[in-house]
Amino acid sequence: MQVAGNHDTGEVGMGELAFVFPGQGSQYVGMGKNLCSNFRVARETYEEADDALQVNLSKLCFEGPEEELKLTINTQPAILTTSVSALRVLQSETGLSPRLMAGHSLGEYSALVGGRGLDFADAVRAVRARGQFMQEAVPVGEGAVGALLGLDEATVASICEVAGQGEVLTPANYNCPGQIVISGHSGAVNRAVALAKERGAKRAIVLPVSAPVHSPLMKPAEKRLREVLEGITLRDLQVPVVANVDAQPNTSRERIVKLLVEQLSAPVRWEESVRTMFSKAISRFVEVGPGQVLLGLVKRMDGGARLANVEDAESLRKTKSIMEGAA
Repeated sequence: MQVAGNHDTGEVGMGELAFVFPGQGSQYVGMGKNLCSNFRVARETYEEADDALQVNLSKLCFEGPEEELKLTINTQPAILTTSVSALRVLQSETGLSPRLMAGHSLGEYSALVGGRGLDFADAVRAVRARGQFMQEAVPVGEGAVGALLGLDEATVASICEVAGQGEVLTPANYNCPGQIVISGHSGAVNRAVALAKERGAKRAIVLPVSAPVHSPLMKPAEKRLREVLEGITLRDLQVPVVANVDAQPNTSRERIVKLLVEQLSAPVRWEESVRTMFSKAISRFVEVGPGQVLLGLVKRMDGGARLANVEDAESLRKTKSIMEGAA
């Protein structure tokens, strides 16, 4: 789960380009509507998703209601569709070509579509199933997710150990320095949030997430997701995707299923993934899809990175100006 952070465009970066794709938590009612009003390829993307799922996903994205959009089974295909729509517009309207791609949790599926390893229709069906499997793995109310800000990894590990008290509790997202998300049983998460405040956290909150994502409590969903993914045609990636599980670029179709299945229960190593991209001379990042959360995380790791996003016609215009100016 991503937690928003402030950002600006930073200083001029002249290095390589990466596309990054948001995960659950970035959704909002109205996302994608402006792109569909302005670009045929965006409309076609939403129509493809509606056909693949046999539901009116586009109406849910454009009009809500918010409570229905926030349901995990709907949120995941909605964000994926909005991100792929934005990607297709970006690709059709600019000559921008990334050296790497990466996605935060659910966003990894968007990156795999972008890298041509996974067909969009297959991906949208897979993430809808993923959302269902994740929610059904743990009864509503038994699991929770919390965000701890201003603490280092060692302190968070200690808090999880103390607050667990025999229940599952583990770091779930290493988002950026000083921002770690924890996940597990509800009681353990609540105890950890209280303990984090005692230990000097700048902020510690329970997030509005019903499934304890990226924790061992997701293990029951792994077999079901594997069966879905093994029924999909996968291809070697044309653009490497930095995987959440090991924070390393992958191009092999042979590894896609393993990485996506492990991702359910393993922590999202986003900070490490971004640093891997830095090590490959990436200094320009475009967040493709709803929101700008990932740009805020990158900004906290490198204030000189050149940042832009694409989620509507205006942000596309700005991105063309910012990124093409750095070419």
